[in-house]
Amino acid sequence: MPSAPRVRFAPSPTGYLHIGGARTALMNYLQARRYGGTFILRMEDTDQVRSTPESVQAILDGLNWLGLEWDEGPGKEGPHAPYFQTQRLDTYREHADRLLAEGKAFRCYCTREELDAQRQVAEKAGGAFKYPGTCRELKAPPPGKRAEDAVIRFKMPSGDGSVSFDDKALGKITKPYSDLDDWVMLRADGIPLYNYGCVIDDHLMEITLVARGQEHVNSTFPQLMLYQALGWQPPEFAHLPLILGPDREKLSKRKHPEADVMLHKRNGIMPEALLNFVIRLGWSHGNDEVISREQMLQWFDFSDVGTTSGVWDPKKLLWLNQQWLKLLPEATVAERLLPFLEAKGIQARGDARLEPLVRALRERSNTLEEMATTAANVYFRSGITLDEKAAAKHLTGDSLGLLRQAREALAALPEWKVEPLDGVVKTVSEAASVGMGKVAQPIRVAVTGNTTSPGIGETLLLVGRDEALRRIDAALARG
Repeated sequence: MPSAPRVRFAPSPTGYLHIGGARTALMNYLQARRYGGTFILRMEDTDQVRSTPESVQAILDGLNWLGLEWDEGPGKEGPHAPYFQTQRLDTYREHADRLLAEGKAFRCYCTREELDAQRQVAEKAGGAFKYPGTCRELKAPPPGKRAEDAVIRFKMPSGDGSVSFDDKALGKITKPYSDLDDWVMLRADGIPLYNYGCVIDDHLMEITLVARGQEHVNSTFPQLMLYQALGWQPPEFAHLPLILGPDREKLSKRKHPEADVMLHKRNGIMPEALLNFVIRLGWSHGNDEVISREQMLQWFDFSDVGTTSGVWDPKKLLWLNQQWLKLLPEATVAERLLPFLEAKGIQARGDARLEPLVRALRERSNTLEEMATTAANVYFRSGITLDEKAAAKHLTGDSLGLLRQAREALAALPEWKVEPLDGVVKTVSEAASVGMGKVAQPIRVAVTGNTTSPGIGETLLLVGRDEALRRIDAALARG
């Protein structure tokens, strides 16, 4: 690995940031940071129908939320600007003209209809369509055709031969020339196709390693032929395993809502957890499950990327998210919790209970959304909704008598703090010769509406004296 690699993430801005794209960006980012290199963001925005400014912004937002900061790219113009392919059309035309002049490319005047008809014939015969070289040796446009209306095709070498490369993830891969055809480089309107535009840009941007999904393996062969034709040294390549949805089909925007990076933000997943989750879809470090960014930077290399597709496991993501809710500083989680509370009409900024709430709830919350729901319903609003099953079990018969005794002792406390609050439960239970749960559960149900919450003293502290006593009175009034 060079001491200072230059790597890139080059999405097509035709929608939100895809999970697969996020993993590609993460791995390139880690490679650049680990080896003191440069991480470049390039927008391959040549799909004139689907590429939109909104999609560009969605990708930028996703990368920023994940903390994958690029060194060169949109908003960080560097020596290889511009970083949008539609702003580089003159460059593509210049190199296409060179290849035409050297006889390594040719203008093709075949219409789409003609090629479609030939493709149908080939498919009916049970074979794959391959461009037959109709225009390969033409020196001038056919009658009625104009050079400016032609696409430009790359002229594959004739005869036997093969093209190979050593993939850092997959090993050596070879394809014979006979499996490749004279592929289109440039459309008549000057828009480059993928195999052409990315080679020109990767060379001019001095990319040393191209890491992308396995679906691009076959694209590498025509690209290598183009590097050879231009006399350029190709970069190294690493093709990453696919990510499959829970149904074990390729994770797609059309079928799998979880493919949207920002959906996870909206659902209350932490960026640390999502990065941890996606890095493990195709790469591992022993038996480590919870992996920090610092550890990724220390351990990651493309040579350790596997070949087996990773399968989306929503339970694993939730488990990792809870680990990160517990690992991150309470102040960090509290700050991230605020928007979820605000969405529920709770203005909690500056509330002294916020960090203690995080401390109390993160053991029982899988997401920020879950934590905000509990916090809003139990701790920030007056009154609660009782779970009727819990009430039927814990707010009847002898339980009401224990709750009444506890209420009197709680109201008499000079200090509303965790230790004396827990002490009330102990005192009442000992006096009644029952277990502490027999006292704590009626209080818990009365105060929170259900049977699960942090420790009873902590719960009462967070609800507050006046509100807690009001809720206990309401529970007693039911009996």
